[in-house]
Amino acid sequence: MLNKVLGGLGGLGGGKGGMVGVVSQLLEQAGGISGLQKILAANGLASQVASWIGTGANQSVTGGQLGQALEKGGLGSLIGQAAGQLNMNSESVQSQLAGALPAIIDKLTPNGEIPAGDGKGLDLSTLTGLAGKLFG
Repeated sequence: MLNKVLGGLGGLGGGKGGMVGVVSQLLEQAGGISGLQKILAANGLASQVASWIGTGANQSVTGGQLGQALEKGGLGSLIGQAAGQLNMNSESVQSQLAGALPAIIDKLTPNGEIPAGDGKGLDLSTLTGLAGKLFG
């Protein structure tokens, strides 16, 4: 599913080795969308993540805010691993993730509801067309 969302982001896509893989790993390690919501909410981003899931406008988040919340939530190592895999620095990964994650979570939670299965086991090959609609 995430490939479709991120496929239209140019350098952010690129399959499991790109930002698609980062988002996929993030959701997997967090325990799905609701797990990520709990982690981010507990670490200062409650209103932002609620807006991504809700039906209103998505509140933005900076890369620093997201990185700090993920670090406090025990997922900070994911950013470092992604930076190494993508040949980027951690700040760039955080920035790109902060730009993409609100729209991704928004599209994965239609009508303001977390889907059955909580976004776990997403089919990474099904979101490419959606990315064109989101970011094209």
